[in-house]
Amino acid sequence: MKAIAVMFAAAGCLLAGTASAATEAEAMEIAKKNGCLACHQLDKKLVGPAWKDVGRKYGGQADAEAMLLVKVKKGGKDVWGPVPMPPNATVKEADIKTLVQFVLTLK
Repeated sequence: MKAIAVMFAAAGCLLAGTASAATEAEAMEIAKKNGCLACHQLDKKLVGPAWKDVGRKYGGQADAEAMLLVKVKKGGKDVWGPVPMPPNATVKEADIKTLVQFVLTLK
């Protein structure tokens, strides 16, 4: 009985770990749908920074996800150059969270 409980706990951990990470394809689909690719690319600067540069800068910081969620939703300026990032008030919170989590995995 104890072995079965351990097995279910281990399976739950594995499922929880894989469910939160978005694939590149999922993130890029969300980005296309919401116009993010007009200013950002995965690996080179366009109007805004490359997502890999953002991932390198903020990856590993404890508050990075929360800070970027606000920045994407409300917009920002003076971090990556003179062109401000406009607010994305119409983008679903879940989509922003998926994109931010994906970007933070990039190096």
